[in-house]
Amino acid sequence: MSIDFDLSPEGIATVTINRPEAMNALDADHYKALSDAWIEVRDNRDVRVAIVTGAGDKSFCAGADLKSVVTVQPDWADNWLTQRDQLLNRGLEVWKPVIAAVNGYCLGGGVTMLYGTDLRVAAEGASFGLSEVKRGIIAANGGTQRTLKQLPYCLGMEFLLTGDRIDAETALSWGLINKVVPQAELMDAAMDYAARIAANAPLAVQAAKELAVRSLDMDLVTGLRMEAMVSRTLRETEDAKEGPRAFRAKRTPEFKGR
Repeated sequence: MSIDFDLSPEGIATVTINRPEAMNALDADHYKALSDAWIEVRDNRDVRVAIVTGAGDKSFCAGADLKSVVTVQPDWADNWLTQRDQLLNRGLEVWKPVIAAVNGYCLGGGVTMLYGTDLRVAAEGASFGLSEVKRGIIAANGGTQRTLKQLPYCLGMEFLLTGDRIDAETALSWGLINKVVPQAELMDAAMDYAARIAANAPLAVQAAKELAVRSLDMDLVTGLRMEAMVSRTLRETEDAKEGPRAFRAKRTPEFKGR
């Protein structure tokens, strides 16, 4: 029972929700540990890209542990502790790319965590659902706020209001995930995406992600101006000089994130 964190020499972090006996559902302790893992991804300069997955082959994340989270009545004062135990889908800004490797059930909070990732690979038997309305609650931690930003209106409303599950092929057709692969190939597919991203200039990758994400809430004129300023800033970095040097020398660039 843990949130496992592993970092490869290439800068690929793997965050594993390791609670298979509970379908990788998250109780308060695991939410806190998951928050700590995302902060490590954000702050550790050796991390270039992260993969999040669940232990075992049955569940990516079944969301909040209803027995220990939903049934507990927190103090009203906790409502205003908005910076405590932040997550990808609850306020934490992580500009390093995050890849989801969905290995089974992706339900409730598993889906809202998925919304906070950038690329998504699913095993053939994976299933997805925002089932909270079937339990008398709502899809919190961004469920009601991000669904219509990630899916067409009518599909998003179907997903959010019926609480019904969809299979991996349907999720692919809806544009919720990038790829469906056999279970045995799941981590290889996620690692392939991660390796290709990690080989690029990390500052440029992070800038591209931030600009793209912020564009969802900015008007075009402001976004274009912000893009121009960031582009000008990146030209002064060592990586921006290394890229053309390596291209001229016909060698692999050695990006340092500086």
